[in-house]
Amino acid sequence: MKSFLVIGLGRFGRHLTRYLLELGNEVMVLDKDEEKVAKVASMATAACVGDCQDEQVLESLGVRNFDICFVCVRDDFQCSLEATAALKELGARFVVARADQERQIKFLRKIGADHVVHTEMDMARRAAIRFSAENVFDYFELTPKFAIFELEIPEEWEGHTVMELEVRRKYNVNILGVKSGDVVVPLVDPNYRFRDDVHIIVAGDKEAGIRLMNLH
Repeated sequence: MKSFLVIGLGRFGRHLTRYLLELGNEVMVLDKDEEKVAKVASMATAACVGDCQDEQVLESLGVRNFDICFVCVRDDFQCSLEATAALKELGARFVVARADQERQIKFLRKIGADHVVHTEMDMARRAAIRFSAENVFDYFELTPKFAIFELEIPEEWEGHTVMELEVRRKYNVNILGVKSGDVVVPLVDPNYRFRDDVHIIVAGDKEAGIRLMNLH
């Protein structure tokens, strides 16, 4: 269980709060709109009505105590910048900020955001890779350069073992598991022999994953 601070309760902030709570985390929410706070107060661990541009408000929340602080402010980029900068100055451990435009990303990073989420760009990138080939069944980007893929077994792998194929050395990816139907077997043994009816779940450099995707 982790502790999170979610600032800004628009659609993205509300959904984020709900999902974090469903995963068993502690979540405190902050927004200057009383109605928005009231909508999630009953499910959040704690709720506060206040202006995130007011450093005293942020300081009163004890931002150092949260594992991650999310700045989900929408339609007011100046507010998002000020809140992100203030959180870092107050000693927040890790700050994730939301950007609505690509050009906002560099500004948020310059003032200290540890990670920036661009929802439309992130979804578009995932959809582009997910649907570019029939053999890709899922795709999750952990960083701009590192991702997890669920793929069909390349035809040339069928009947061979992980050790024989030297997957890590030749393809620069790590096999996290194999999936048959809804069952995932993690941490594949080096002597595992690939069958044509399973999918592989691999993690590694995104470009390496795309090259593996294109082997089919």
